[in-house]
Amino acid sequence: MDIKITKTKNSKLKDIDFNNIPFGKYTSDHMFIMDYANEKWGDFRIIPYQSLQLDPQSKALQYCQCIFEGMKATIGADGIPKLLRPDLNMERFNLSAERMCMPAVPADLFLSALKAITSLEINWIPKAEGSALYLRPTMVATESSLGVTPSSTYTFYIYTAPAQPYFSTPTKLITEQTLIRAVPGGTGEAKTGGNYAGSLKASELAKQKGFDQVIWLESPKFKKIQEAGMMNLFFVIGDTVVTPALSGAILKGTTRTYFLDILKEKNIKVEVRDIYIDEIIEAYQQGNLTEAFGSGTAAVVSHISEITHGDICMKLANAEKAEISNMLYQEINGLRAGTIEDKRNWLVPVF
Repeated sequence: MDIKITKTKNSKLKDIDFNNIPFGKYTSDHMFIMDYANEKWGDFRIIPYQSLQLDPQSKALQYCQCIFEGMKATIGADGIPKLLRPDLNMERFNLSAERMCMPAVPADLFLSALKAITSLEINWIPKAEGSALYLRPTMVATESSLGVTPSSTYTFYIYTAPAQPYFSTPTKLITEQTLIRAVPGGTGEAKTGGNYAGSLKASELAKQKGFDQVIWLESPKFKKIQEAGMMNLFFVIGDTVVTPALSGAILKGTTRTYFLDILKEKNIKVEVRDIYIDEIIEAYQQGNLTEAFGSGTAAVVSHISEITHGDICMKLANAEKAEISNMLYQEINGLRAGTIEDKRNWLVPVF
């Protein structure tokens, strides 16, 4: 792939305090872009970070025909930027594209674009363990038409942002028993903007009540557990780690996949199945619920300190005592930092 590179004449790097980089506040200097027309991708370029031009009736704006991914690039002691299992992100991106009637991005183009933008923005990668350069591959429909049909043209872009660890403090959750984010057969497993917009109301109501986020329960009975906010959920019950089975309403998290693979490697009992809130309450009351945590690209692990369901409040042990989730967090961060050997060949060097 021949990428035309136009470098910025005024880098923002000098204005960044890498000891204070709130998630999503700063973006790096450049972005990768390519366009889809006549059933093929072309015009590969890296340009200074800038606004996009979209027609007011583009199908991304009118019908939310847009998808994205979230992934990280880190740099270890060898000074080489690396991506962690980018194949999982590329696969999920194309599954989202299929669900939203958008064109796939060929894996070779996708990986070349990821490597090119990361290589150019190498100085934006924070060095502190747990920090990373966050990469946001995105595709938006650009055709101007009010017809409710898939667009014929698209723009794919990748921008990057330096990030510190996200959700570093334990979270308090409340189950949502009225609003619905996703149902089986819907678009819940696709990383499309509408899913996130649809989650905001419940999140805001939870915060007004003093909670950090919600646990989504599947309608109409509101018993089966789905996700926590936009994170996959894990519970440690006795000697077993349990996580909800994918149902079409639950995002196929890449970090979720890392965790399942690591747990199985370490011979820790894992069950991927339907989980109901009554089961979690029973395990808590019997003293068998020892940990609950969320997984996601931004946070890696989000420790859960409380879960409230109706008039029942389940308080969990301090995060320092959470053996399973802390092990998983340290395993992923150690791999990225280079302090744990990459025996699985999960890390893909950028150059």
